[in-house]
Formats: sequence, C-alpha cells, structure tokens
Amino acid sequence: MTSTGALTHAPWSARAWRDTTFVAAGVPVQLAAFVVLMSPWTVWVPVTTTEILLALVVPLALILVGAHALTAAQRRRFWALLGMDVPATAESLSWRGVTASVRSEATWRQVGYHLVAGPVLAAGGVLTVLTWAAGFALATVFGYGWAFPRSLRPGGWTGRDAYLTLAGLLLLLAAPWVAAGVTRLDSRLAASLLGPSRAKELQRRVEDLTESRAGVVDAADTERRRIERDLHDGAQQRLVSLALNLGLARETLTDVPDDAMRVIVEAHEEAKEALTELRDLVRGLHPAVLDARGLDAALSGIAARAPLPVRLRVDVPERASPTVEAVAYFVASEALTNVSRHARASHMEITVERLDGVLRMVLSDDGVGGADPSGGTGLAGLARRVRSVDGTFRITSPPGGPTIITAELPCES
Repeated sequence: MTSTGALTHAPWSARAWRDTTFVAAGVPVQLAAFVVLMSPWTVWVPVTTTEILLALVVPLALILVGAHALTAAQRRRFWALLGMDVPATAESLSWRGVTASVRSEATWRQVGYHLVAGPVLAAGGVLTVLTWAAGFALATVFGYGWAFPRSLRPGGWTGRDAYLTLAGLLLLLAAPWVAAGVTRLDSRLAASLLGPSRAKELQRRVEDLTESRAGVVDAADTERRRIERDLHDGAQQRLVSLALNLGLARETLTDVPDDAMRVIVEAHEEAKEALTELRDLVRGLHPAVLDARGLDAALSGIAARAPLPVRLRVDVPERASPTVEAVAYFVASEALTNVSRHARASHMEITVERLDGVLRMVLSDDGVGGADPSGGTGLAGLARRVRSVDGTFRITSPPGGPTIITAELPCES
C-alpha cells in the first residue's frame, strides 16, 4: 500500500466521506425491489400452488414495471455523488410495454441488479455505516466516563479500554476501505447491468464515430470550398489584374530602356505562371464548376485537360451530396494523374453511374499495369478518401494491364 493510497483512504479524506455517503444513500433504493418481492410473504403464508404463484408473479410484475424508475434513481445517485454517467438504454419499461419489456435483455439485466446485486450492495452499505459507528464508539470508549456524573464514572484506564480503543481506531482505518470496495463493486455492476450491453455500447460508439467522421469530412470539404472561394475572389483576381497591367505595359511602353523592358517582360511572364499555378491550386482544392454544374461538367473539364484521350460516361440523374461528389471528383482526378505519369497508357475510360443509392465509378486504362497501392503512387490516398465516406475501393492491375479501379460511394453520406 503506497502512502498516496493510504492518504486517499484516510478516515478524514474527502474520498472516504464521498464513498460513505454514496453507499449509504444507495441502501434504500437497492432494497426496494427485494422488499417488494418479499412483501407478500410478510402478510400471509401462501400454501396452495396458486397462492405461491401469485406471491411470486405479482411482485415480479411490479418490479418489471418499476425497474425503469429504480434504474433512473440509481443513475442520478451515480451522477450526483460520483460524477459517473451510466448510459441509459433505449428500452422503456411501462404497463403498456410489459410484453416487450419481458423479452428485453436490458430489462432482465436491470432486474438482476435490483433483485440480486441490490441486496448484496445494500448489505455492504449497512456494513460500511456500522464500521464507522462501531469505530467511533470504540475509539472514544475511554472518554465515555467523562460524560457520566463523578459518582458514576468508571475507574482509571484499564487494559480492556485500551484494547477497545485500539479496535475502534482499526475500524476507523478500515471503514474508508470498506466504503471504497463497495463503491467500486457497485460502479462495475451498474456499468454492466444498468447501462447498455457491451454489444449495444460498441454499436453506439461505432455510430458516434461514424457520425463524427462524417462531420469531420463534411467540415473539411466545406473549408476547402471556402478557401477556393477566397482565393478565386481575392488573390486570383489580383494576379489577373497584375498580369493585365504588365501585359498592357509590355505592349504600350515602347520608349523605355531595354533593361526596364526586360524586367517588365519577365514580371509579366512570372505573373502568368503564378496565375496558372494558382488556378491549378484552386482547382485542386475544390473546383467551382462542381458546385455550379455538377459532377458531369467537372469530370468533363479534367478529361479535356488530360494529356491522353479520355472516354467519359456519366449517368447520374440525381446529384449526390457535395461531399460525395467531391470525393468522386478527386478520385477521378488523382487516378488520371497516376495514369498519365506511370501507366504509359494510350487512352483511359471513366464511367460514373448511380445505382440503388450508390455512386459507382469505374476507371480503366490500357497501360502497363502492376499498380500497387503500397507503392506510393497515390492509390492508398484514394482508398482512404473513399473509405472516409464509407465507400469501397478495389483495384485490379495485373502486369501488362489493364488497370481497373472501382469505387462505390454511398450517396446518402
């Protein structure tokens, strides 16, 4: 036992009193179901089979209906005293839904907590309170005499008083550990029995992560569109104006020295190159034509600019979400770049169609094949981009070709 652990569980520590308050407050709620179950047996003694069944079934039905309220009370206790959030289950227990509740796994886990774990934990709470009370009583046994009238005071210190005082001090030292043990057991049982099952909790986490990832992807795409608009309306327009002014000066200023004209010409050419690079950058961030005219027009633009013939067929009667369209555009753009750089292909085909809520892209070329996503050609990045919207990515590229890339994107993403 480390010194830190001893100080944490010292009788005067805040944690000791917090745990004690927690386990003591749980005793009434934890005994409620057990009291309901045993109450018929305190009123009369069932003899016949019918009476025994009634004495068991009626209290159990009441517990089934009231388990939701008991569980809610326990959740509030955990949150108020420990700051522990026990997630609620989706099932709601009521008279109207008794049949569904009986079939629910969550219901029986809650009933198991209230009927089986509850009395055991209540006993732990009572034991904790008794340990504190006995410890205080025994540790102060020598001081009792001073509370009596002088004529009734016991004699001086005796060996028995010393042993009782020592026992009381030991109980005071043990009480925080008892409270902590009951608290830890109650927390574990509540997490496993009162909250969602492990499978439901994992399912909930997967849904939360999927939703969060979709939000991040949408936010990133929105930010790219914002940057594209800012560059298009700001820096790009300034460069256009600069290039026009330098071009005008280049054509109209005929009486300037040759050195000055050479500087103007170089500046004009640099401005035009910077404008071209900025346009490529803006197009790579998010093409404005994709938002304005859709996927067909955007893909037609990159096909027209490709260094090899591209056959394009787009059959998308209904537009997908902006995020999915952006992913489809960048998949086609990056694949076309890879083909022009590495495949040594003579032509490429791109087919895009929407079938049953899925945007399906097939990109093929007649190049040398042998494309490997682990080879650093950008294919791994394409796969990650497709998977970011829960899509699927497949590539077939035997040596000698052809290379076929298939990407399927859910349009509801």
